[in-house]
Formats: sequence, C-alpha cells, structure tokens
Amino acid sequence: MDRRAARRYEFPVLVAIIGVLAFLLLDRLDGARAGFEDAAMQSEAAALRVELLDRLAHHQAVGGRLPDSRNPVVWAGRAPENYLGERDAAPADGGVWYFDTRRQELAYRYRSGREARFRLVRGAEAAGAQGSLGGIGLLRVDIPKKFQ
Repeated sequence: MDRRAARRYEFPVLVAIIGVLAFLLLDRLDGARAGFEDAAMQSEAAALRVELLDRLAHHQAVGGRLPDSRNPVVWAGRAPENYLGERDAAPADGGVWYFDTRRQELAYRYRSGREARFRLVRGAEAAGAQGSLGGIGLLRVDIPKKFQ
C-alpha cells in the first residue's frame, strides 16, 4: 500500500479513536456527577440532623411545645435547597427534596430517579438513628445502592 492510500484512512481512524475516548470521558463525568449529587444530599441530611438536634437541645433546656408534624423540615425550622414542600406523590423533577405525606417520610429524588428517604423517629426506634436526642432522631430508611 502506498503512502497516499494509507493517509486516506488516518482521519476516519482518528475520529473513531476520539469518539471512543469522548464516550469514556462522558461516562466517567456522569459517575462523578452522581457522586457529587449523593455527597450534597448527605450533607443536607446532616445539616437537617444538626438543626433537629439544636431544636431538641433547646427544648430540653428551656422547655416548650414540640411540633406535632412528622415532617423533619418543620422540626428543623429550615428547608433544604430545592425543597418542594409536602406532596402526595413523587415529583417528576430530579434533584429535589419533598415530604411524602402518604409514607410520612422526607425524600430526596435523585436526577437518576432513585430516592433517599428519611423518617422522623421517636422512642426505641430513635436508638438506631444518627444523632438522636431525647428519644427523637432522623433515620435513613432506604438502603443505599452501594449496599444493595
């Protein structure tokens, strides 16, 4: 094969190689985006736990009435970013928080469609919750995908 015939195939081969590398890069970037979204969700849940602990500590020190709601956002007194409020059904949007009134759980809906769920627990059930105080805590009730 002469040199001219070999050069005719260089460009298509180069485009194919760049296409495969771009596909691999986009796949890895999507995985990194999912990891960042999960970290942001966990950070927001931890902030809600801190707000809840602050409210409970204040209640134990000063007294007063605790909220009647099962919604942790009402207890914390601060809504997470992208909080849609109380809903009967899951929203179509991703990357949002909402309180599921049917299941009485706070949920984060990932952009991929899966959900992380949290329940305000009391009594013996609160013993398994991270950062519970006075028999009240915020418990994650779903099983993270990496443990399934």
